[in-house]
Amino acid sequence: MSQPLEPFVDKQVSVITNDGRHIVGTLRGFDQCVNIIIEDSHERVYSTSAGVEQVPLGLFVIRGDNLCVIGQIDEAADSALQATFADIRCEPLKTLAHS
Repeated sequence: MSQPLEPFVDKQVSVITNDGRHIVGTLRGFDQCVNIIIEDSHERVYSTSAGVEQVPLGLFVIRGDNLCVIGQIDEAADSALQATFADIRCEPLKTLAHS
C-alpha cells in the first residue's frame, strides 16, 4: 500500500495532516502503515492577521492514520514562494471531518 511513497524518499515533501497542520521537510522513510519520518521539518502556520510563520520541528514522525495528503515539493517554486510569506494571509486549515 505504501509503494507509491518510494519515489518521495530523500525528497522535499509537503504533508497535510488530518488536524489541519502543514508540515514540510525531507521524507526519510515510511512503513507498511504509512507512518512517515520527515527530517529537517518545519510547520507552516497560516493566519489572517500575520504572514506565514515557519516553526522548526527537526526530525518528525507522523502516524499514517493522521496523514491526509502528501506530495513532492518543486523546490524552485517553493523558494520563490517563501519570499512572499510575510504577505500571505489566509484562514488556517480546518480539521478533517470524517463522516
